[in-house]
Amino acid sequence: MKFVDEVEIRVEAGDGGNGCVSFRKEKYIEYGGPNGGDGGDGGDVYLIADESLNTLIDYRFERFHRAKRGQNGQSRDCTGKSSEELVLKVPVGTRVTDIDTGEILGDLTHKDQKLLVAKGGWHGLGNTRFKSSTNRAPRQRTDGTPGEIRNLKLELLLLADVGLLGLPNAGKSTLIRSVSAATPKVADYPFTTLVPNLGVVRLDTQRSFVIADIPGIIEGAADGAGLGTQFLKHLERCRILLHIIDIMPADGSDPLENAKVIISELEQHNEKLAGKPRWVVFNKLDLMLEDEAKELTDSILAGLDWKGEVHSISAFNKMGTEELAQKVMTFIEELPPEEEEVVDGKNVEFKWDTYHEGAMADDGLDDDLDDDDWNEDDYDVEVEYRP
Repeated sequence: MKFVDEVEIRVEAGDGGNGCVSFRKEKYIEYGGPNGGDGGDGGDVYLIADESLNTLIDYRFERFHRAKRGQNGQSRDCTGKSSEELVLKVPVGTRVTDIDTGEILGDLTHKDQKLLVAKGGWHGLGNTRFKSSTNRAPRQRTDGTPGEIRNLKLELLLLADVGLLGLPNAGKSTLIRSVSAATPKVADYPFTTLVPNLGVVRLDTQRSFVIADIPGIIEGAADGAGLGTQFLKHLERCRILLHIIDIMPADGSDPLENAKVIISELEQHNEKLAGKPRWVVFNKLDLMLEDEAKELTDSILAGLDWKGEVHSISAFNKMGTEELAQKVMTFIEELPPEEEEVVDGKNVEFKWDTYHEGAMADDGLDDDLDDDDWNEDDYDVEVEYRP
């Protein structure tokens, strides 16, 4: 199935049902009083995280989603039926953003996590609500309120502990194949990896972590060169980044300059991502003599002014990969528990009590049965006409 990690959709919650104007009609009861019921509430729109999904491709072809409106009120004080909520399934790891406001509505990072993205309209009032001691035959009612409409951007961000960074052909896919059961495509040409890949590194029955491999980044990626930096967002949830440096590039380029390109593109894309813990991992050491490799790696570290963690491996021959995996696992275990970012949903401004009081006091309510020749309050009052 094609990997789609970003789509735009439009969601429309259902409108509230209208209130009803009705009067009790019964034999021998001339003035039965009002019995118009309220309408039903419109359907809400929810997103729910489904772990069986791994792509947003379904929403590429079906972009408009609308919940049903509430049923109108009926006579005999019958309240209209409220509409059922509309639930849209998305992969775990989906971030939801309001396109019009730029507000992040939430991150669905857990199985079966639900997020309200559009609130249904509230029901209208029937004329029974407006009866009083001075108005015993009200003909007022209110319409249901419109449902919320939102244009949303859905972004799928992979959930991984470790992310791999590097130029094309640096050996990222080979590394993930050597330490996990994942089988991403490996070949001797650039951009073999076109979509992100995940692998589970299992050290024993109790200790494991997830590693993510994204397509290679080249100079100018922040401006759209190559595959751009669109896949860097998949590393935002990683706890540590491994910068893979090919010490003997096939194109004869300078490894130091290649490393600087990655760091520069990372900083241009996202300062928060650039500030994550990052280790330098030199790859393909089996292609050089040990002394030559040591001299080259030392010069690269000096050129980068690097003071952090450094590892030297050969992903193809699995040289040093097990030790690297063990140290990464230990580092992750020693990190403090990650605090989940909670996006505080704004309280719905609409309150039933406020709406009810406002509707009862509103002089501009629907009165489509208004009759100037009929006064509801004076049907039992004797009227004298004087010349």
